[in-house]
Order: sequence, then structure tokens, then C-alpha cells
Amino acid sequence: MRAKLGSRFGFLMVAAGCAVGLGNVWRFPFVAGQNGGAAFVLVYLAFLALLGFPLLLAELAVGRGAHKGIASALGALSPATHSPLWRWLGKIIFAGNFLLMIYYTDVAGWLVKYTSNYACGHSTSADHAAAFQSIVADRASCSAFMFACVLFATVVCLAGVVKGVERVTKAMMISLLALLVVLAARAVSLPGASEGVAFYLAPDWAKFMDHPGKAIFDAMGQAFFTLSVGVGAMTVFGSYIGRDHSLVTETVWIIVIDTFVALLSGLIIFPVCAAHGVDVTAGPGLIFIALPKVFAAMPGGRAWGFFFFLFLSFAALTTIVAVFECIIGGLMDELRWTRLRATLFVGGAVAVCSLPCVFFEPVLRWEDFAVSQLWLPIGGLVLSLFVTRKCGWGYGAFRSEASAGVGWQLPSWYGAYMRWALPLALLAVFAIGIFC
Repeated sequence: MRAKLGSRFGFLMVAAGCAVGLGNVWRFPFVAGQNGGAAFVLVYLAFLALLGFPLLLAELAVGRGAHKGIASALGALSPATHSPLWRWLGKIIFAGNFLLMIYYTDVAGWLVKYTSNYACGHSTSADHAAAFQSIVADRASCSAFMFACVLFATVVCLAGVVKGVERVTKAMMISLLALLVVLAARAVSLPGASEGVAFYLAPDWAKFMDHPGKAIFDAMGQAFFTLSVGVGAMTVFGSYIGRDHSLVTETVWIIVIDTFVALLSGLIIFPVCAAHGVDVTAGPGLIFIALPKVFAAMPGGRAWGFFFFLFLSFAALTTIVAVFECIIGGLMDELRWTRLRATLFVGGAVAVCSLPCVFFEPVLRWEDFAVSQLWLPIGGLVLSLFVTRKCGWGYGAFRSEASAGVGWQLPSWYGAYMRWALPLALLAVFAIGIFC
């Protein structure tokens, strides 16, 4: 019998936990800072509706329609004559989840390490760039924290869909949202924070138009990557829910929660950087280098640093638990394994295969490139074709599943957009990411 999530709220928290991750906090603020603040945010929100919504809806509908994860669902829903092709495409998409985990757990380990350092008072280094490099260079410590993240996700998933994944993710998401609100309230109250708030909320179209092509692509890419769509991770959670509520409505709620986290993250980082004279366009180092410098200069900075990195750790761990469950559910569907066997296999395989990322930094960069620039856009393209073409599931069947239940319905005219405009946009994301 197919496992079921215990409540609608649990489903929304688990699905949002899968979507909310490092892209919301690590990448969003500095990319917005580089591209005109609120000007970038407005374009990002437009692309979120144009790219994120249809792909997230497609993943959930495929899962609920097939009652299977992505590895099996495409073959189960397609016509018999085309089923073998779609089944293999589903397996290729599914493999992206494993590739994602074997570098994501490494980065999550850094966050947990930083949280531990602030909790223990070991975050007083004057040279924060050197401190970050020393943490990354400490292979034994990075391995230990990576293993801790893998062990955490393994234990949670071993407890089951309701008692493990749903219960723990709900607690972590509620804690994450509470921390986010408290941190944002503190950030906007700092002396000098108003300049950061103004930059964030007042569109700077002149800066956006300095490099409009790059800014538009960054907004497109952020909207696409922030929801983690393209590797079918959401499909398994669609398979765990009933047809009481329209998936159109549920998709909107998930996007609202994900966007809330991203926007409030900006209300933490921009005011804090403005108050302490830190460049918000500092790139990925903003989180690990620039902000620790800020926390060191703040009254009570150790506590605020701890809560900030705890928030980041929760965001990373909810994604890891969700993607682990996607992989475990897929193996149970494909190989008829028990949950115990599938969970132990996934935990062991991710732990072992993550070690090259820990010991060889170029491996991490290559895997990030492979997932971000290959698997996600190609997987999104496959899904968009599958739910709109007669050789796949077809728009009629997809629309019926997406609209079943109480809530908003998917209009018939939307099929033309998903059939033609969406694949072209995804091809553009893929081509620009590879060649530019």
C-alpha cells in the first residue's frame, strides 16, 4: 500500500522544505544585489510564475497521477508504445537527485560546522576568508559533518513518511520560519539598515540595465533553480497525497512559502550589510566570509551568527531529507525494496560518494555544474514535453489531474504556453548556461 502524508499542512511543509534550500539564502541576495535590487526581484517573480509554477505543478501531478516516484511514473502514465522510452528518461532524471546529494551534503556540512563554531564560541578569527579556507581544507572535519548530515537524513527517512519525514520536516520548517522572522526584525532595526532596505525595495533599473542580458538570465535561472524542479524530487510527494485539493492551489502555496523565505532572507542580508558597510555583490563568499565579519562586529554577534547559520542549516537539511525520500521512494518503486533496505543503501551510497567532493574541490564544482546546467533544465524540458504531448501523458490528462479537488483549476488555454513557450524557455536556460 502506498504511503500517505498525514495532513495537508504536512504536505505543504514537506514540499516547501524540499524547495527551500541554499538557493533562497546563499544565491538570491548576492544575485539581486548585482542586478539592481528590487528591479531584479520583480523580474525574478515574473519568471517564477512563467517557469517555476508549470514545472512544479507538472512534477506534483505526475506523482499523484501515477502514485509513483519519477523513475517509474513516466513509464506508467505514457502509452504502451512509448512507455520504454519515457521510463528510461524518468530514470535519467531520477539519477540527478543522487548527484545533487553527493555535493549538497558537503555544503550542508559547512553550514552545520559554522553553526557549531558559533555555539561553542570558536568564531572569533579576524581573517574570515582564511577561516573559511581552513574549514574547507580540514578534510577530516568536513567529512565528519557531511556524515552527520547524511546520518540525520537516513534516520529521519528510516522512521517513515509520516513519523519521520513529515514530523521532522514540519518541526524544522516552523523553526526555520520563526528564525527568519526574528532575524529579519533584528536586521531592519540596526542603525544604518534603512539604506539596505531602500536598495532592496526600491528598483534600480539603471543598474539592472547595465547588463540586461545577464540580469534577465540570472532572474530566469534563480526562478528555475530555487524550486529544485527538473529532477523529479517533488514527484514522490505528489504520490503521497490524495485528490482532495487542487494541485494548482497547492503549487501556488508552495511557491508562496519558498518566495517568502527568499524575500525575507534579503531583508536580513541587505540591511545587515548596509549597517556595516559590506558589499552585497560579494558573491557566494557573502555568506561564509562577509557576514561572519559583520557578526563579529555586532553586539551579541555570536548569538545572531549562531541563529543565522542554524537557519541556513535547517534550510539545507529539509532539502536533504526531502531528496533522500525521493531517492528512497524511487528505489522502493523500481526494485521493490523494503524501506529499511532502500534507506540504508541510500545513506551509505551518498556518504561514500560524497567523499570525492570533500577531498577534491573541483569535483564539487563539476557536480554543481552538471546538476544546475544539465540535469535541471533537461529534466524540466522532458517533463514539459511529457505532460503536453500525446506520445507522453498529454495535456488533457495532466490538466484533469492538476485540477482535481477543491481549489483553482488549470485553464485549457494554458496548454499552448506549456506546449511551446515553456520548452523554448528551458532550451534557452540550458544553452545560455552551457555556452555563456
